Amino acid sequence: MKRTAVSLSAAALLLPLSACGGSAEAGSGSTVTVTVGYQSKTINTVTAGTLLRSLGYFEKQLNALHDGHTYKVDWQDYATGAPITAQMTAGKIDIGSMGDFPLLLNAARGKQLGRPTHLVSVTGYNLRGGLNTVVTAPHSQFTSLKDLEGKKVSTSIGSAADGTLVRALQRAGIDPNKGISKLNQQPAVGASALSAGSVDALSQFVAWPGLLAYQGKAKALYDGARLNLPTFHGVTAREDFTEQHPAVLTAFLKAQAQATDYLNGRPVAAAEKVAEATGLPAEVVYLYNGAHGIATFDPAVKPQLVSALKQDVSVLKAAELTGDIDVDSFVDDQYVKKALGTSYAKRLAASPPPAASEAWVKGSEKTVSFKTPKKLLAYVAGHRDTVRAAYVPDTTTGTLWFADKAVWVADGEQVLPFVAPDTAQEYVSAHGGARTVSYRAALEQAS
Repeated sequence: MKRTAVSLSAAALLLPLSACGGSAEAGSGSTVTVTVGYQSKTINTVTAGTLLRSLGYFEKQLNALHDGHTYKVDWQDYATGAPITAQMTAGKIDIGSMGDFPLLLNAARGKQLGRPTHLVSVTGYNLRGGLNTVVTAPHSQFTSLKDLEGKKVSTSIGSAADGTLVRALQRAGIDPNKGISKLNQQPAVGASALSAGSVDALSQFVAWPGLLAYQGKAKALYDGARLNLPTFHGVTAREDFTEQHPAVLTAFLKAQAQATDYLNGRPVAAAEKVAEATGLPAEVVYLYNGAHGIATFDPAVKPQLVSALKQDVSVLKAAELTGDIDVDSFVDDQYVKKALGTSYAKRLAASPPPAASEAWVKGSEKTVSFKTPKKLLAYVAGHRDTVRAAYVPDTTTGTLWFADKAVWVADGEQVLPFVAPDTAQEYVSAHGGARTVSYRAALEQAS
């Protein structure tokens, strides 16, 4: 019977703090310091973190308050959501951003300590779950999750990526606790472990799967969008801070909306800004945050996301990371409604853009879109020296992936891309005459 590693970061959230720091909003005289916790490399939070910081929109909104206070923003960067929650419950961070599972731990910890927090807006989301991916070594012979039975798998326990792993294993008929040896590791540690061969697979959140695939250090084994369950990142705020400074939170959410509009209107420029700030390749940032990227950005708190959050509670309870969580009381969209005004209803009803293939030409500030993957391939074949990156949506799930990293299937005159081999094989099995082909063969057929 294999033992699952205990999550130090998640478990720590459920233990009493030994000491609490001073209130983050306190300042000398008329100066108010607003402390924002964010995750620069968790790039589906950039509209509330990395991109927002680089654009300076929050500071501009605060300066426009003219309420007699001088505002200072203290941006604090973390690798995961757990330390942000610890700092929030200690009164040292006022506003933070993190993924859906960490948000629930944030809610549980805040309630436990009598320092409640609330989900106040959404950053990036994917309605099918495509933000999380299981990857394996580039030359691995594994073709499906069933191949992981009895193997070592790295993930960050209590994260959305862990939730994807648990649900995917269950659907594959594998006990997520006994059927694999699960290692609780930070994303960077897990990535190194995969490269060293000390684990057989890695289940992680954005941007790690895309980054490792882009670098040639991993290949996709399971596309989280196959679960067809929404996953998202959001903004949480301390209730006591919000009650004392409601205008500050409204200013933050107005600034977040501005950053969202910038990203949606200028996705290539936004990707370049985030890449410059994080050190991530812009091509990887665009995979997730581009015009047809895996993530959709909108601050509105959609009912589908709240419903998914409620379903996530059972996964955390099963892992004994938390008890019951009152999601309805945790969600508070009054401030984002106020910040967005009449545009809120429109944003709430908006749907993600349709899937499309894209080519990013070197030196261009815009990408070129194509109606079919075959047309993209034909373009790439004729512009091999000028294409910086090419992206295609999975035929089944719509998840965007790098064209040269996708699994390709030839079906008559069609050439169809898939993120992972199991999805491609299912298509082949259901379509007589279809067969998997190499990327080079797909290019040749398209041209």
